[in-house]
Amino acid sequence: MPFLSQISLPPLQDGTYLQHIPSLNRGLQLKLQSNVTFFVGENGSGKSTLLEGIAEHCGFSLRGGNRNHNSNTGHRFTGYESPLARALQLTWTPRRVTEGFFMRAESFFNFASYIDELAVEDARILQAYGGKSLHEQSHGESFLALFNNQFEAGIYILDEPEAALSPSRILAFMSVIHQLDQSGRAQFLIATHSPMLICYPGASIYQFDDAGVRQSSYQDTEHFYLTKSFLNNPALYLRHLMDE
Repeated sequence: MPFLSQISLPPLQDGTYLQHIPSLNRGLQLKLQSNVTFFVGENGSGKSTLLEGIAEHCGFSLRGGNRNHNSNTGHRFTGYESPLARALQLTWTPRRVTEGFFMRAESFFNFASYIDELAVEDARILQAYGGKSLHEQSHGESFLALFNNQFEAGIYILDEPEAALSPSRILAFMSVIHQLDQSGRAQFLIATHSPMLICYPGASIYQFDDAGVRQSSYQDTEHFYLTKSFLNNPALYLRHLMDE
């Protein structure tokens, strides 16, 4: 049973950039029935924007990290920064979860630098990330170090985690998800373009596009269909592209 069971958003006509995102501006009512949910869609379709709003609701640092990495929590909390977070309504079962992590691929470098700064004062911090600086590991290694050492219990909100992972490491990441999914201690919300990742058994998949947001199977996503079709006959696609 997922901790976060429903994501609600009223129709948006607030004069902000949100009303220009077709997948979000008509509002949402997403019921989450799996511990693993994928958001898929083209760049700019709104999936990462929604993840960011959920992460802000959870109190996670929008630069990446958990509540401990956020300066806008506790007695210093002054309200949500983004208009989407202010409009969102989240339903938790049985209670709001505050443990977990928000990770966005494009800001992972800054997060790794932040951990190094903390480690100057207390080197034991690095033990939580595989025992050495994330900058001293390859991008893929540092991602997996984070997944293997920090993911225990809570809600994990991940924006394109596959960006630094080879196909074999995507499979290793799926194994991490499986262990925590089966334990019932963790929930994953993941925006992705990976046709491999969305094949995770039992996951819920929501497609974001100009028609709104709808539930889909992995076979019906463009990510899966186009990748499979290309790999079945790359010469056909390349000939068409090169002849244009």
